[in-house]
Amino acid sequence: MELKDKLVSSFLVFENNVDIESPIHDIRSKAIKVFEQKGFPSKKEEAWKYTSLNSILKRDYSIFPKEENTIAFKDVKKYFLNDLDSYKIVFVDGKYSSHLSETTHDKMDVCLMSSALTNSKYRPVIDNYFDKIAKKDGITSLNTAFSEEGAYIYIPKNVLADKPIQIIHFATGREEEQMLQPRNLIVVEENSHVQIVERHQSLTDNPVFTNSVTEIFADKRAIVDYYKIQNDNQNASLIDSTFIEQQAQSVASVHTFSFGGNITRNNLNFFQKGEGIDSILNGVTILEGKQHVDHNTLVHHIEPNCESHQDYKGIFDEKSTGVFNGQVIVNKEAQKTNAFQSNNNILLSDKASINSKPQLEIFADDVKCSHGCTIGQLDENALFYMRSRGIGEREARALLMYAFANNVLESVKIPQLKSRINKLIANKIGVNIGFDL
Repeated sequence: MELKDKLVSSFLVFENNVDIESPIHDIRSKAIKVFEQKGFPSKKEEAWKYTSLNSILKRDYSIFPKEENTIAFKDVKKYFLNDLDSYKIVFVDGKYSSHLSETTHDKMDVCLMSSALTNSKYRPVIDNYFDKIAKKDGITSLNTAFSEEGAYIYIPKNVLADKPIQIIHFATGREEEQMLQPRNLIVVEENSHVQIVERHQSLTDNPVFTNSVTEIFADKRAIVDYYKIQNDNQNASLIDSTFIEQQAQSVASVHTFSFGGNITRNNLNFFQKGEGIDSILNGVTILEGKQHVDHNTLVHHIEPNCESHQDYKGIFDEKSTGVFNGQVIVNKEAQKTNAFQSNNNILLSDKASINSKPQLEIFADDVKCSHGCTIGQLDENALFYMRSRGIGEREARALLMYAFANNVLESVKIPQLKSRINKLIANKIGVNIGFDL
């Protein structure tokens, strides 16, 4: 049985095991029909032209975990930012892990999607925000149909989250082949601020396929800082679809650090629905082997006097492949828009490749919009200069690569996270720089 048919038939079992009185029962039912009609994306679609899912769709994934698995903190400690005082929402094989988590309902809600879907006190937020901005394409609708668990974060008006929030999904490999579909909902009301770090981590060599969807709502003058760490093993594949709606004078930033995995696809969509909005999209990708990362971004400027800034850096070695497909749409009414988009890449191997397609669709006439793309190798003159000063070739190459990614790292606002990213980059490059950028 093909994976699509298995998922459609499994939906009936899923619906029998969840509350049919759920506020999203009808949403789920409509979503599975959309998936049944559209299925998984293919390279025939322009947005998926350079990324094929065929190799990961051939597997016979377990859709529901057969048992609830537990893991000891000592075995996964290295995946946490332990030097950062934070709330934690941790899932193991799609199930909430209470002993690894630290949630709160003090002045704000940092808890579980399953609780929000079954407790009537969360009903107004679910009714107003759930599935309101997520696309109705096949892959996103699949997640919507099976929505049950994930992170639920609600920050009321005028609340500064007292510490960052870590969302971590672990896969243990106790299933031979496993598919996970977490769903996150994050609502940040007026004048509020939150910092979130998200990670998907496989603890096994068994194939894991994660189809994750996150909806983020930033109300007037809200500030949302979101960080994604993607450093998984060779048999883990991830489709991460994030949708962000911003109201007037809000600031939302998403940093994506992609260092490992089999196939990783990041769908990042911003919708600006007010004036004075700033949207920030930054990314660093460092790949080797046959790893494949595809960044697909959209910033839709709907109202005037707004800004967006995109800066994606990629370093590709061996037979790895990178894709950047960045789209900026400026409506006719969105005068005085300032939109910047940049994608710069370094190829360390003749067999590595990058497909870059920055796009601007501008319907307004009083705007400042620019985009650019570079693909090249390390500067031989700079390498020669550094080696002539007594720096070894390996260290010189590493320093140049650090410098290449530096401006993206500068915008990371959590010092402990910045230090961790520096160490991950050093580990990927294979050297110990001995200092933090």
